[in-house]
Amino acid sequence: MKKEYQICTRCVIDSRIKDVKFDSNGVCNYCTEFLKNSSHILDKDPEVQKKELDAFIAKVKKSGKGKQYDCVVGVSGGVDSSWALVQAVKLGLRPLAVHMDNGWNSELAQNNIENLVRGLGLDLFTYVIDWEEYKALMQAFFDADVIDIELLYDNAMAAVINKQASQHGLRYILTGVNKATEGIPLPKDWVWNKSDKKNIVGIAKKFGNIKLKSFPSKGTWNWMWYHYVKLIQMTPFLDYFPYNKFESLKVLQEEYSYKPYPYKHYESIFTRFYQGYILPEKFGVDKRMIHLATLVAAKQMTREDALKDLEKIPYPSQRDLEDDKEYFLKKMGWTEKQLSDYLKRDPVPHDTYPSEIAFYNFAASLPELFPESLRKSITNLVKSKR
Repeated sequence: MKKEYQICTRCVIDSRIKDVKFDSNGVCNYCTEFLKNSSHILDKDPEVQKKELDAFIAKVKKSGKGKQYDCVVGVSGGVDSSWALVQAVKLGLRPLAVHMDNGWNSELAQNNIENLVRGLGLDLFTYVIDWEEYKALMQAFFDADVIDIELLYDNAMAAVINKQASQHGLRYILTGVNKATEGIPLPKDWVWNKSDKKNIVGIAKKFGNIKLKSFPSKGTWNWMWYHYVKLIQMTPFLDYFPYNKFESLKVLQEEYSYKPYPYKHYESIFTRFYQGYILPEKFGVDKRMIHLATLVAAKQMTREDALKDLEKIPYPSQRDLEDDKEYFLKKMGWTEKQLSDYLKRDPVPHDTYPSEIAFYNFAASLPELFPESLRKSITNLVKSKR
């Protein structure tokens, strides 16, 4: 039986999301849970927030004393990671900026990164994946018909920044992840676990027998090594600030010649084609719904403006979409028919293929399985061996 259409009366999430529920006032469970779990950050007393920020900065500086850098910041060219880098420098930290090039960088993103790093006087480490290898991995994911093609980029980027932190003896990775602009989580059937190296390897083997060579991957064992042994922390740095995306964007434009993108994560040509065309056409998914809903719930955008945005196509114009489609076909070596056939095939769940999701869930639950005193003892033992 087809579900009757309904849209949240507070944000813009609607009944196209499978597990959405609405209360008697028509408010969805997604923004309700978001505000319940994030209010301690969004509504934090400024003085308390300042004390917590000062304490965190002091820890990072102390851990990096005598080293070339004291933290790592991954940069994509997007607003969130760019602002995290700016704030790190402003607060006296010495970050190593890290970028990963998978062959899909837009010229605009490249310019934004170069202007930012040059303006801040920072070192930039860029890891370039062999294009033919990455292309083959993408083709395998297309052949597998799984939804999270961006698992490839996200997994590799996590591997790169963790390796850089480890090589430089650093404990802190500052990310642009934050509650204010992305606190509402994507529905579980829209994405896959980003540490599932086994899923990547399994799909690569089944569709083309591809070996990972230049592709830097990160599985659950890697995650445990970096997190529990090397004690490397991935910190959502912007949660230490009263972060407003639009105000931050204005500063980036004025001080670092930053050029904005129409929607979140559109700094990558493939990501915008994936989010703006492939996801809606093949999977019936519009990520803008969640991104805009978060901004509305966090009171950074009005519900009316978000609804107007969602009425438009997820591209600046139809011409831009056609240009990206042409670029995608040429870069992947596809014909129009191949793209059409791909879009018509039914989606296949990620766990149809080999996966380490169960092991990851167990590893992530380890802190809950052992008492705090034991965890502290293990941590102190590791520190003494370093």
